[in-house]
Amino acid sequence: MVTAQEVLNNAQKKEFLEFPARLYRNDEAYIRPLDKDIEFVFDPQKNKFFDNGVCKRFLFSNKNGETVGKVAVFNHQLYLQDQPTGGIGFFDCINDQETANFIFNFCKNWLQEIGMEAMDGPINFGERDKFWGVLIDGFTPPLYGMNYNFPYYKDLFENYGFQVYYDMLCFSRKAHAPTSRIFNLMHAKHSKNENFSAKPVTKANMDQFAQDFFELYNKTWESHGGGKQMNLKEVKKMFNQMKPVMNEHIAWFAYENNKPIAMWINIPDLNQWFKYLNGKFGFLDKLKFLYYKATKTNTKFVGLIFGVVPEWQNKGVEGYLIVEAANHFRVATEFLDFEMQWIGDFNPKMLGLAKHLETEVTRKLATYRYLFDPSKEFERHPMI
Repeated sequence: MVTAQEVLNNAQKKEFLEFPARLYRNDEAYIRPLDKDIEFVFDPQKNKFFDNGVCKRFLFSNKNGETVGKVAVFNHQLYLQDQPTGGIGFFDCINDQETANFIFNFCKNWLQEIGMEAMDGPINFGERDKFWGVLIDGFTPPLYGMNYNFPYYKDLFENYGFQVYYDMLCFSRKAHAPTSRIFNLMHAKHSKNENFSAKPVTKANMDQFAQDFFELYNKTWESHGGGKQMNLKEVKKMFNQMKPVMNEHIAWFAYENNKPIAMWINIPDLNQWFKYLNGKFGFLDKLKFLYYKATKTNTKFVGLIFGVVPEWQNKGVEGYLIVEAANHFRVATEFLDFEMQWIGDFNPKMLGLAKHLETEVTRKLATYRYLFDPSKEFERHPMI
């Protein structure tokens, strides 16, 4: 027998955070997420998705009162898709299909009561840059903000009836490997244009780079819909949060006549430092973080975002920017590896970029969808 309890009090909130740590205590690849990052998702005062959505989280116990699973279930107006679709996330469960089925049925019933016709999961009640997808291949230590789970999670979802809505591919390469021939050709072409320039983000000029990011991001992502646009205040806050951990050699912008036309934003793999903190980030933990940041060499940097303004897409600007940046950080940094945050299999442009970077797939996650009406035809995520 399994029972569900909504997470309401401090003891339940603590158990929601501690259950995965117990579940994965013998898994050397597991890195506990920061408690504050998870609690942020469920704080209506901080998470803007509560402005037009609803989210609840639950713990599931066996007859002995032992926690055997947890989940969050939610919907918000920006995620209705082409049909009323809710989401589930922060799913963890013992290796037992009946327990998983109970949790999935509970979520299905909850979402049906508010008019949903399908559920996607595991996803985040927030942006796609954190806590998204089931890891199905590449069970190595996760990047910061990336889901990690046991291999059996794939079976728990698929045996219940979830189908892959899209695959999420992570690509890697050696940081100092030569750039590809096609990128070198693009670079040679645009280097002749005296109006072109490229430069790394520096801490001394964060406000200006935040302004450049704001302008470029909104031009590039306005056609994607779904509330992708950002305001300048959000961008400046993001850059200020990034400042303590950024490396001034690996985040770059390209310009034409001093107007931003492309960006390649990378940061060190924060989990190489956070793994020592056991999910905590209080005052003493911040001091520990600074100590490890100063004494532990970070060997990997992570691609957060790459974008080219629409008028310069498919004209080789990406090659120009990547070669300019690579020529610099090969000399200026000690990173050994580069890994891109996930690219959906519905995004052929970014998959093409990864191919030209001469990367290989080293990690694969899946976002699943479950249709409440089995007579409806299942369709995968549309191509963009």
